[in-house]
Amino acid sequence: MKDIPFISLDQAVEGMDQWGLEGRPFVFICDYKGEKVWWGSEEEAKTWGISLEFNNNQIPYFPGHIHFEKFPISYPEYLSKFYQVQAGLKRGDSFLVNLTFPTPIQTNLSLEDIYRHTKAKYKLLIQDQLVVFSPEPFIHIENNKIQAFPMKGTLAANEKNHPEDLLIDAKEQAEHATIVDLIRNDISRVAFPIQVEKYQYIEQVKTHSQDLWQMSSLISGELMPHFKHKFGSILKALLPAGSITGAPKHATMEMIEKAEGYDRGFYTGIMGKFDGTSLYSGVLIRFIEQINQKLVFKSGGGITVFSDPEKEYLELIQKVYLAI
Repeated sequence: MKDIPFISLDQAVEGMDQWGLEGRPFVFICDYKGEKVWWGSEEEAKTWGISLEFNNNQIPYFPGHIHFEKFPISYPEYLSKFYQVQAGLKRGDSFLVNLTFPTPIQTNLSLEDIYRHTKAKYKLLIQDQLVVFSPEPFIHIENNKIQAFPMKGTLAANEKNHPEDLLIDAKEQAEHATIVDLIRNDISRVAFPIQVEKYQYIEQVKTHSQDLWQMSSLISGELMPHFKHKFGSILKALLPAGSITGAPKHATMEMIEKAEGYDRGFYTGIMGKFDGTSLYSGVLIRFIEQINQKLVFKSGGGITVFSDPEKEYLELIQKVYLAI
């Protein structure tokens, strides 16, 4: 497999702006830190082993038995990182921190199998490297209107839990309100006026074991004239996605760097497509990476001063699944 010719987000901005102004379709992927970006035509993406799918509503069928085991970080190890983050939260360095970890997994499915058979709004496969089946949109731009869909708040869908429980949980409410405020602030860099069109709607996400309830909101705005069709400049103003960092963004990213102790890489980056008229993009979560012939699933959740470490640890593990 040839090495993909990545460039930085700063280097990609001018070209993406130009293709947007020309109405020339392209696809793109960007890592968490904006250090690795690839963009170009869908045909060119395929030559580099990059496959992307957006909003495919077909239900893929996997005919065989699924073997899937996960080996998460131990609770004592998790607890030390959790309290490290909580100390910063109590100092006032941040209001919300998205803390993530890599979980080794074993499965009888290949990366290609997972890409082909999972159901998700946003799917990405980089051959022999990683696969993503994400339920979370980043931004959607159409007719000069930008929309963002921050997803924050997770609950197992079972007999004991109801989706309304997310709406009365103090921690989930605080977490979601914080991220909506952050994303609204981010969008205001490129658009005016801004509005929250839909607040705290809940969707059910299918998994191979148990389903999850996920809470999102819809924020929209009218792009400022100097950002019209300039998709590279818009992405530079908004990235990284606030839902996978926290607030305030810069200080929280410093806390994440110290606490996590591993390289997120493309995990929590974004993928997108401009079809000549509209731009669609998704956040790279539900993420499996192949490292030294072994598979690692990267997952996490938002931590606030109200967080219960046992619940947060359980959420980290619940998010390690296959959407089949």
